[in-house]
Amino acid sequence: MAAPPPVSIVVVRDLSKIYRQGDINVTALNSVSLDIAPGEFVVLMGPSGSGKSTLLHIIAGIDQPTSGSAKVQGIDIARLNQSQLADWRNQNVGFVFQSFNLIPVLTAAENVELPLLLTNLSRKERRLQTQTALELVGLADRGHHRPDQLSGGQQQRAAIARALVTDPALIVADEPTGNLDAKSAADVLEILQSLTRTAGKTVVMVTHDPKSAAYGSRSLHLEKGELVNDAK
Repeated sequence: MAAPPPVSIVVVRDLSKIYRQGDINVTALNSVSLDIAPGEFVVLMGPSGSGKSTLLHIIAGIDQPTSGSAKVQGIDIARLNQSQLADWRNQNVGFVFQSFNLIPVLTAAENVELPLLLTNLSRKERRLQTQTALELVGLADRGHHRPDQLSGGQQQRAAIARALVTDPALIVADEPTGNLDAKSAADVLEILQSLTRTAGKTVVMVTHDPKSAAYGSRSLHLEKGELVNDAK
């Protein structure tokens, strides 16, 4: 007997987002529905203004929909208040952005450790998880370096380690290779790909680059706030 399909980690139903600009309503998302399974590397593509970043931000609990629902691990995040959302994000989602957002005066290890300061872990436990995250991205020997002592690729790998350090099920990445050269970009994308294959993480990434999209297991294409193509 065939094994049952995995329960979706992300379930989006009839999701719409409308922004008010003066007297005009701007529709960023229009009745989008999709499912993402655990361990998928899903790429969101589309032209500027297509709604891909808005969709990513709603899935990550950064933004909230105007209507519809977005459930992550069975929780309808639109129903959480701001305090609950902050706690939920810290425990369940890792963030990787185009700008590395590392604090200049802290070492790579101290930057990676930051999300753990909001937990009840002891100092020893925090240091152990930080070292494990740095090892996963190949920066075990660079933890004592500050960001200005690291290359762009190394800074983004430190940002990925920071996203991983709380062991979230979901990693969201918004144009993570936008500030990197081709070699560094490939290194970062291979790390994200490896996280889905070896660690069972689910990755949702926004990109406009077809070469970057090729690392994903599935591509979703949006046009004018609507999902127009879903391709493996």
